[in-house]
Amino acid sequence: MDANRIWKAALVVIGDEILSGRTQDRNIAQLASWLNVQGIRLAEVRVVADDAAAIGEAVTTLAGRNDYCFTTGGIGPTHDDITVDAIAAAFGLEVVVHPRARAILESYYATRGGLTEARLRMARVPAGATLIENSVSGAPGIRLGAIFIMAGVPHITAAMLESLTGTLEGGLPVVSRTLGCWVGESEVADLLREAERGHEGCQIGSYPFFREGRVGANFVVRSVAAEAAERCVDDLAAALGALGHETVRGGI
Repeated sequence: MDANRIWKAALVVIGDEILSGRTQDRNIAQLASWLNVQGIRLAEVRVVADDAAAIGEAVTTLAGRNDYCFTTGGIGPTHDDITVDAIAAAFGLEVVVHPRARAILESYYATRGGLTEARLRMARVPAGATLIENSVSGAPGIRLGAIFIMAGVPHITAAMLESLTGTLEGGLPVVSRTLGCWVGESEVADLLREAERGHEGCQIGSYPFFREGRVGANFVVRSVAAEAAERCVDDLAAALGALGHETVRGGI
């Protein structure tokens, strides 16, 4: 494994309910956190409607320029769950009923009213795909090469990610350290730039806030090397202190 290589992933969030504001997406944050532990960085996210052409275009584009592409949403039992069909069409594949997925659903619904035609839709996959285990609600996710097709419900997505833990090739996990300070980020922009330049392998993100009638910012240092991140935070705290700004480890 090349520890210096940066592995990247993209996410396509699918659903009219996200774009309309009826549902607030929570999968971006949990996927990003999970990927960091796998040594993979979430590089970009696109939100698309329940439209086959839009889904197909988003997945093919993002999968083409990242190591992995994840999708959330649109794999349930209803007529508007079209993610499988859209991705299959985009790659010129048939949609088939996966025999193991069917068996999983037959077992899960044996005491829940049986496997109806609507529920059988959740066993459909693009030809050649494998399954992602779902320990919560039976219906599996789908893996098509480096594309991972998952549920939109956050706790089900989490279960699918759990089953994938340790199975994807990646680099070193990304660690982060946070330093809070009651200062306007524009006042210390040059200082932040110099701190990042002086610490190879570290990236510093600045996240301003307005609280208690005061302006402040949390500075997040990210690196694949914990010691490098610690040194960067120490030096950043010292530099801010030299300007008369008190800092708080862990953020404000």
